[in-house]
Amino acid sequence: MIRAVVLDLDGVVRHYLPDKVARIERRHGLVVGSLDAAAFSQPLLTQVTTGCISRAEWVREIGRTLGAYDAAEEWGKLSSQPDPAMLELADELRSRGTTVAILTNGTDTIPAEVKAQGIDQHIDYVFNSASIGYIKPDPRAFQHVIDVLGIESREIFFADDSPSKFGGAIDLGFTTHHFKDVHSLREALTAAKAL
Repeated sequence: MIRAVVLDLDGVVRHYLPDKVARIERRHGLVVGSLDAAAFSQPLLTQVTTGCISRAEWVREIGRTLGAYDAAEEWGKLSSQPDPAMLELADELRSRGTTVAILTNGTDTIPAEVKAQGIDQHIDYVFNSASIGYIKPDPRAFQHVIDVLGIESREIFFADDSPSKFGGAIDLGFTTHHFKDVHSLREALTAAKAL
């Protein structure tokens, strides 16, 4: 029996529009794709998502790497859009007594972002790697979820748009789902008897 549904944040519950990034890059004379390439480079990405540096420090380092501080600052202010269909699904699950949580490889600003976007009204927990100190797919990130929820791993359904994040969840016995859209997620939840 599934008692908790744990969702990735970016790419699942909310989405960024990539064309906005390209516009910033063109406006500042940068190669399209360079901002994301710098932002998601290692070890920088791991440093910010494990809480070793703040989001503000991350954005400054992106600017330093590219020699384009203004572009990085503009990139850092881009906002994502919550998916209304996902919030509706979260509400439906909660109305059935299922716990709904987010597990994200995020930065120190995630709690404020989730609140500002109203996502916090639709979920029970936000598990953020910057607070936990471990990122998906590290089993310790998933063990933290188990410990806080106080339920068996086999009772947890985890959905992420990146299968590379599943390792620790699979090792611990979570039911996993590669998220592509709300429809296929609903089908997977129904198959798992969560809906």
